[in-house]
Amino acid sequence: MNNVIRTPLLVMAGVESLILYSSMYVGGIVVFGSIADCETSLGPLAPRAATVSGIILVSLIAMGLYQFHQRMRYGEAVIRVVAGVLAGCIVVGALLYVLPASVVTQEVAGIAITYSLAMLFAVRFFFVRTVDKNAFRRRTLIFGAGERAASISDLRRKADRRGFQIVGKIAPEGDIIVGDDQVMMTNGKSIADIAVQTEADEIVVAMDDRRGKLPIRELLDTRLKGIEVIDLLEFLERETGKIRVDLVRPGWLIFSSGFRTSRVRRFNKRLVDMVASATLLLVTWPLILFVALAIKIEDGLHAPIFYRQLRMGRSNEPFLVLKFRSMAENAESDGEAVWATAEDIRVTRVGKWLRMFRVDELPQVLNVLRGQMSFVGPRPERPEFVENLKETIPYYSERHVLRPGVTGWAQLNYGYGASEEDAIEKLQYDLYYVKNQSLMLDILIILQTVEVVLWGKGAR
Repeated sequence: MNNVIRTPLLVMAGVESLILYSSMYVGGIVVFGSIADCETSLGPLAPRAATVSGIILVSLIAMGLYQFHQRMRYGEAVIRVVAGVLAGCIVVGALLYVLPASVVTQEVAGIAITYSLAMLFAVRFFFVRTVDKNAFRRRTLIFGAGERAASISDLRRKADRRGFQIVGKIAPEGDIIVGDDQVMMTNGKSIADIAVQTEADEIVVAMDDRRGKLPIRELLDTRLKGIEVIDLLEFLERETGKIRVDLVRPGWLIFSSGFRTSRVRRFNKRLVDMVASATLLLVTWPLILFVALAIKIEDGLHAPIFYRQLRMGRSNEPFLVLKFRSMAENAESDGEAVWATAEDIRVTRVGKWLRMFRVDELPQVLNVLRGQMSFVGPRPERPEFVENLKETIPYYSERHVLRPGVTGWAQLNYGYGASEEDAIEKLQYDLYYVKNQSLMLDILIILQTVEVVLWGKGAR
């Protein structure tokens, strides 16, 4: 979870929670003149303030406003803040309707909303200006100057470089220097001395060949000076939210932290699956009826509503996944599996909208209730693709140790996969989820899936 929840996000969430909590008090003071007079008329404000701040904060999370690797301009952040606050206010309004004793006046609510939006806009502006200008970034010294070290310099996405600032590279014996940017001469100094000199917060060990060459004593001295020493793979995992399969060694998979499960974890995950699926069915049954009607209107009364397709499940057990039919009947009449592509001519007019907002995936909650899928997990692929991908992509089978998911970490961070290159990229996110799976991560993924649905990310 430390890879997902970062210090700047915690700081921002804390500040914004205080803003949302205080908004009720600000509204009460403006309307009634004092908190005491407000509480005399309306009752205690603290329970209302806590409820409002909690609900709206969850709504902001669902809008993708607390993703460290989110590439978002200030204008888009403003739109999402407005959408999140309004969605939260709708939920709060419904709750107050059920609990009339908690109702506040329209004047207090109006001032509270105006104050919250103004202050949230200011916090977002400060965050965009500071996070992208070295604030909160760790000063990183790289011990390595070859191919493995170059994988850090090769991070192209600005969002992947938000968390660190390279202060230099030390070329160890045996590394063939790739590029010459920031490579430092030791001049007889130890790694610890150089780390202190550059004011480094951490050292990333990125040697091309460690065998018999790892300076254990120097790295230990550095660690004892309070400077963190971290392996290249763990560093890239933390900064990019994925595991680089091209850099993984089998021993790392065995001895690294993570990749653990337990009976408690499996019970909690199944409980979340059942609650989330049942809640989703309860909330969306009118939409399900509407979609079924739309498919019938476009394709005729005899046209099938659902589409069943063989997919690979946990432990390589195949199962039939259930989806709303978004393609023309007999889209693969020749029996050959084909990747979906952008502007796929097989997609119907209704199907285009279903795919844009991921509504075609909705019937998969029945697969979850049957125990064939989980609500959160790697995307289930077709057996034909899986067999080919297992032969060409290392560690591809490891994604099948879990039930496939309706949504997942890869779906949040990467668009729709339609090639072997996409499959590699999504596998790296899937391995990250397999390694770091937890109840809290599942809840965050479920909340942030709302963003994928509302903004149509990765739809095809």
